[in-house]
Amino acid sequence: MIAFLGQGRMGVPMARRLAGAGHEVTTWRRADGVPVSAAVKDAELVITMLSDPAAVREVLTAALPGLRPGATVVEMSTIGPEAVRGLRELLPAPVALVDAPVLGSVGPAAEGTLTVLAGGDLSGCREVLEVFGSVRACGPLGSGAAMKLAVMSALVPAQVLLAETFAYGEAHGVDRDTLIDVLSGTPLGTLAERLRVPAERTRYSLAHAAKDLELAAWQGATLAAAARARMRQARAAGLGERDLTAIARHVAGRAGGPDGAGARTAPGEGDGRAAAGEGDGRAAAGEEGCRVVPLNLSTIPATNGNYSHAVRVGDMLHVSGQAAFDEQGRVVGEGSMTAQAEHVFEVVSRILADQGATWKDVAFIRTYLTNMDDRAEYARVRRRYITGTPPASTTVEVSKLFMPGLLLEVELDVALPAR
Repeated sequence: MIAFLGQGRMGVPMARRLAGAGHEVTTWRRADGVPVSAAVKDAELVITMLSDPAAVREVLTAALPGLRPGATVVEMSTIGPEAVRGLRELLPAPVALVDAPVLGSVGPAAEGTLTVLAGGDLSGCREVLEVFGSVRACGPLGSGAAMKLAVMSALVPAQVLLAETFAYGEAHGVDRDTLIDVLSGTPLGTLAERLRVPAERTRYSLAHAAKDLELAAWQGATLAAAARARMRQARAAGLGERDLTAIARHVAGRAGGPDGAGARTAPGEGDGRAAAGEGDGRAAAGEEGCRVVPLNLSTIPATNGNYSHAVRVGDMLHVSGQAAFDEQGRVVGEGSMTAQAEHVFEVVSRILADQGATWKDVAFIRTYLTNMDDRAEYARVRRRYITGTPPASTTVEVSKLFMPGLLLEVELDVALPAR
């Protein structure tokens, strides 16, 4: 039996491919309300296809009680080699682990023409992975994850570069279609054609591309870092759920092109900071002169509309109080400080990862407990995330929180990596 954890744009067609190939498949998604440990019970193969490293770790942690000895976990999300090594430490020794992220989008997932970049021992899962497309063995555990990020560190910045090329052309009177026709005769032709008309249907979301680039932009990678800044601006402007090709219109708008309003400075003019994505974020939310950039992630439970998950001001991130409730607004882990603390810290991990930060970047953490007697239980969870020298911190007891059953709320101030 195969347990497939995660639905979404890629997960649904991949799970269908498995079922169509005759495999017995149990699917799991958050909205079903089924415990992960129950979904993986008796599964010989457990496949994860989730949004980011924090989500994968959270789900597999919850799956641990149900994993059978001798099972193989195949991690197919894009999370990077460091996160894969962390999963190996998390999983029991009798459970095998393979990292196998994919190249391709929704169409190839449905057609079974993805490229699977696999790391580790494939002897127990190669036949299953071939249902999704061609399997390329990349080497030992973690090499598939590293290969995926290496590829993304070229493909995503290349599309940002083309978006800026289009904006330059438009600002100087160059016909856009003619420019793309000329580019079609160069090695950039395929990507230029892809950006000619931004896709209405999301194949590879801008938010996921930004996340991949956050993982791939290593220190000293100047082109990837500049593209990452552009992607952050586009995501903050509300384009996260659009296809990556929407970056072309976003950049054109910021350059004062015909597709939108924005800073009326043509590429090459001014001090160069906006073109490189190194400004103070004033226009990142699409509002000229605004230094405050609200951030709302699709990968965590939505707010009630009266606040944002976090707000970025320059290189500081202010994270709103996070509590343990799910997508339906129900309390998670009612009565258990450990369960609620785990949920809160995983949610915060996703917010940090979205902005290219880690727990080491936390400057101040404030915790509100409804019972100070739970402090030691809370601290045990906190120490798993905040290691080394701790940040500045305040913990207080309050009579109640905004929702009955909540035991804690955590807010943070974070020093973000320099753009």
